[in-house]
Amino acid sequence: MNAVNDLIDPVIRAELASLGLRWANCISWNAPEAVLYQQAIAREEAEVSASGALIVSTGQHTGRSPKDKYIVHNAASAATVWWANSQSMSAEAFEKLKADMLAHARLKSLFVQDLLGGADADYALHTRVITETAWAALFIRHLLIKPKAGAAFTPKLHIICLPGFKANPSVHGTRSDTVIAMDLRQGLVLIGGTHYAGEIKKSVFTALNHLLPDRGVLPMHCSANVGKAGDTAIFFGLSGTGKTTLSTDPERMLIGDDEHGWSEEGVFNFEGGCYAKAINLSAESEPEIFAAANRWGTVLENVVIDPETRLPDFKDGSRTENTRAAYPLTAIANASATGMAPHPKAIIMLTCDAFGVLPPVAKLSGNQAMFHFMSGYTAKVAGTERGIAEPQATFSACFGAPFLTRHPSVYAAMLKKRMETHNVPCYLINTGWAGGGYGIGRRMPLALTRKIIGLVLSGDIENVEMRIDPHFGYAVPVALPGVAPAVLNPRKAWPDGAAYDAAALKLLGLFAENFKKFGDEASSLLDSGLGEGIKLAAE
Repeated sequence: MNAVNDLIDPVIRAELASLGLRWANCISWNAPEAVLYQQAIAREEAEVSASGALIVSTGQHTGRSPKDKYIVHNAASAATVWWANSQSMSAEAFEKLKADMLAHARLKSLFVQDLLGGADADYALHTRVITETAWAALFIRHLLIKPKAGAAFTPKLHIICLPGFKANPSVHGTRSDTVIAMDLRQGLVLIGGTHYAGEIKKSVFTALNHLLPDRGVLPMHCSANVGKAGDTAIFFGLSGTGKTTLSTDPERMLIGDDEHGWSEEGVFNFEGGCYAKAINLSAESEPEIFAAANRWGTVLENVVIDPETRLPDFKDGSRTENTRAAYPLTAIANASATGMAPHPKAIIMLTCDAFGVLPPVAKLSGNQAMFHFMSGYTAKVAGTERGIAEPQATFSACFGAPFLTRHPSVYAAMLKKRMETHNVPCYLINTGWAGGGYGIGRRMPLALTRKIIGLVLSGDIENVEMRIDPHFGYAVPVALPGVAPAVLNPRKAWPDGAAYDAAALKLLGLFAENFKKFGDEASSLLDSGLGEGIKLAAE
């Protein structure tokens, strides 16, 4: 349904008024894609590419602003939020911020979308998103799930996104004029000072991260797909590890590429769309994503286009390396129509180890899975981010630290319980370097990684002989069909075994140092099921 001003349902009008939105010039409610597209052009918010995609610029913010993100400290958050990972805002400062943002919204056109976070109706978060730009409304309409026609909708989360509003640090207690503030008690998120639409999407994920564990659902920052036999696989991994590439398989159905829940019934997508990185996108390397990025209605953030041909230049990173394409899952030919799948048959944790220490594949015990899940390790190399010339270890708890509200041990314990209950194996797969670190060794071939993942998903890897790695303690295949044995033992792949040991000890030390931030809640893991190297490094 699309309604404007007096045509809006009186109940909706009353609900918006209860938020303080009484004086808007015009309110667009649940406008469909074509209407939002037309409004974005008419309001000069966007340009049109040759294929009909919308080209938008997010200005100075071309990515998330984690240092400007806050959670209100009150009875709903005090005892449950992991405050070492979250900045607090007082209830008084939040109310002042809310009042000032609502004052900013007066006499402005607002775009309201009622959407769902979660494909499983039993756990879906009814979310009302209110923006001051048509293109942001189109973006979130792509990314979340549209309720069925006529279905009852009672919003449990409100997101008010007003990029034109600038916070005042001296008044609102913020770091800058940009703010993303969440009050869990009110179920309200306030976003100001940034046009980057990813803040809207990730606010929904952050809310689900907090709410779902109390309902017995594990929220996961992962991609997921499923084969014809119902063999679901979930892929954890930070940027640059190959999560999207490896989960997008023409032989398997894509459930989703970023955020999922794991309940007692199975896995379900939180989203109804994809927010894919577009830098260096090509038809040859990622044909499905390339086609989706070049369709009518897709929102291309910060992608440069030729002023004459209107063709996108996906290689141009002059605005940012973080160019993005937002489109509905229906743009992917083999995407799931339901967003739901059975319990996983395998868990895959991807890492790009630029130190050349980790094997291409290792099987993790329950405690080892908890450890690596909480560590969320990868290594960035030159070219993945500006200013990085040498490999740098990166740790992001649960492969999504910026979106966690609870202590990582909460999510890790749920993961281990799910593994044990449903007998799900977990494998650590290194898509990084072998035979030496970055600049000396060589990157794992994509074909090799796909081969190994195929053996994991088929279950054939479960029947091979394993050795225990002396440093990390996990099980590593001695041989795999179609894989050279030397590749499976990283120490033997190095020309100098002593140099490998030194690099391994260095990485172990980084793991141990990172793990200290988790405190007593996680210290017991270092004494259970992990390699002696990690224990010694921790001491």
